[in-house]
Amino acid sequence: MSYSQPHTRFSLVSNSSLSSADHLSSSNASTSTTRFSLQSAPSINTTLGAQSQPKALPRNAIYDRNLNKTRTSEVSASAFAFLFSEMIQYTQKRVSGIEDLERRLNTLGYRIGTRYLELMSWRTEGASKAPKREIRFLPALMMIHTQLWRAVFGKPADAIERSVENDDEYMLIDNDPQITRHISIPRDMNSLSCSALTAGIVEAVLDGLGFPARVTAHSVPTDAFPARTTILVKLQKEVLEREDALK
Repeated sequence: MSYSQPHTRFSLVSNSSLSSADHLSSSNASTSTTRFSLQSAPSINTTLGAQSQPKALPRNAIYDRNLNKTRTSEVSASAFAFLFSEMIQYTQKRVSGIEDLERRLNTLGYRIGTRYLELMSWRTEGASKAPKREIRFLPALMMIHTQLWRAVFGKPADAIERSVENDDEYMLIDNDPQITRHISIPRDMNSLSCSALTAGIVEAVLDGLGFPARVTAHSVPTDAFPARTTILVKLQKEVLEREDALK
């Protein structure tokens, strides 16, 4: 099929008798006009690269969060119960007895307490113009009873008691420990106290404050509180000597 040449008035070049095909056949023809000459267009990749591409927003990690804004944040109780259950099952497969299991839970709690003491000290220094450090044992124990317990478990401990028989022993009482609320202990392991994790947290805080002690957890159930737990704090001799010197 043949096509007729376009009329001259439809030619791309004004006032020219040549057809558009003749003008496009040679770029060096003397009859072509420069009015429609174009510079070499850049490639698509070059054009896209020259344009400013939107930068990806940085992904905020957990370490970028404001520590003061998370002061009152809460953790899902079901998520915590699941995590704590997995911790116990993982540890139980690698121990030889109940004492070894409690010792490992105490070690895990000690790591938590070390980090939380650092966080608590940082918040105290940032919020107070004249932060102070407790140098007496009873104020430090009261801080654990109220501030630490409320921050970790959402409520203060129920009581503080001092041993009548031994001057170096103090007890923190929790009638309904939150970490053992969803745990059922088999009959053959009824002497196990999963609050050994809490005992490790308390021991780490006391060591960091300068009151070295041995902290253990003991289940003391009652009719009103079947999950009642006692956190026993047994101070070292150097702490008692310093307390006597400060009187």
